[in-house]
Amino acid sequence: MHFRIGTRSSQLALWQAHHIADLLQSQGCTSSLVAYETKGDKQLETTIAKIGSKGVFTEELEQDLLADKIDLAIHSAKDLQSTMPLGLELIAFTERELAFDVVLSLDKQLDFNNPGLIVGSSSTRRRALLAKYYPNITPVEARGNLQTRLQKLKDGHFQAMILAYAGVHRMGFDDYVVHQFPIDQFVPPTGQGSIAVQCAASLSPAHKQLVRATCNHSDTELCLLTERAYLARLDGGCSIPVFAHATLQEDALRFHAGIISLDGQDYLDQVYQHSGLTTDLANEIGTKVAESVLSLGGGVILQTIRQTLART
Repeated sequence: MHFRIGTRSSQLALWQAHHIADLLQSQGCTSSLVAYETKGDKQLETTIAKIGSKGVFTEELEQDLLADKIDLAIHSAKDLQSTMPLGLELIAFTERELAFDVVLSLDKQLDFNNPGLIVGSSSTRRRALLAKYYPNITPVEARGNLQTRLQKLKDGHFQAMILAYAGVHRMGFDDYVVHQFPIDQFVPPTGQGSIAVQCAASLSPAHKQLVRATCNHSDTELCLLTERAYLARLDGGCSIPVFAHATLQEDALRFHAGIISLDGQDYLDQVYQHSGLTTDLANEIGTKVAESVLSLGGGVILQTIRQTLART
C-alpha cells in the first residue's frame, strides 16, 4: 500500500509525519509527504483568538483529504477541533508522550518567582494559569514554530518560554528545560503529547484497518476520546482556556478537567475516577464531567471568555 501523507511544514510536524511513515513502512507500506503552511503558520503576528479558534492548524489539510489529494493528515492531537468536519474521521492516536508543560530558558538558574519575569506564550490556557499561580510574571506573545520561538528567546524577546514537553523532547531541546510544571497544576489541553491520524471517510477499509493496527495505541485512544468528548461539550477551541487530561493505570481512569477565566481569577475543575473504560464510556464520562463543570459555573466563565475574545 502507498499513502500520501499531509503534514504541516514545521520541523516538529515533519518529525511527526515521518514517525507515522516509519510505522507504516515497518508493515511494508510506502508513503510520500505533502507539506502545508496553514493559516495558523502564516499569520504569526495575529493571535490565535483573532484568526479563529477552530481549524487554525488543520483546515488546509482537511480540505485536501476531502478532495482526495492526500490519504492521511497528521496532526498534533491538541490542535484538532472538538468535532470532525463532515466526511472526515480520526483513525489513530499514537502512544502519548509525557503531557506536562515545561519552561525553557538560557538561564539555568532562572527563578520563576522573580518579579517582572518576561515569559513567552501564546496559549490562553498557559497565560491564564500564569496569572493564577505566578502573578509576578509578565506574559508576552510568542507565536511560531519551536525553532522560531527559541530564536526569539535567544534574541532577548523574553527571558523564558512555556512549551509542551513532548515537542521539546522530540526536537532534542531538553537541555533548555529549567522547570517542569506539575501536571495537576498546569493541566494540559486535550490531546497534548499524542499524534493524531485523520482521513476521509471514503478511504478504503483496508487502508484504515492497516493504519489503526500499525499506529493506534488503544489506551491513549480511550484517554483522548474522554478528553475530546469533554472539549466537544464545551465547544472549546484553541483560544478557549479549557483543560482536560485523562490517564489509565491498570484499566482505572483518572480524568482531570476544567476551565479558567482569561485573567486567572475564576478557576473550576473536576477530578473523576472510574474503573474499567470502553469507547462508549469514554464519551459518556467526558460529556458528564463537562456537564458538571458547566453547571457549577463553568458556563458563566465560558460565556465571559467568549464575550471578551469577541471584543479583542
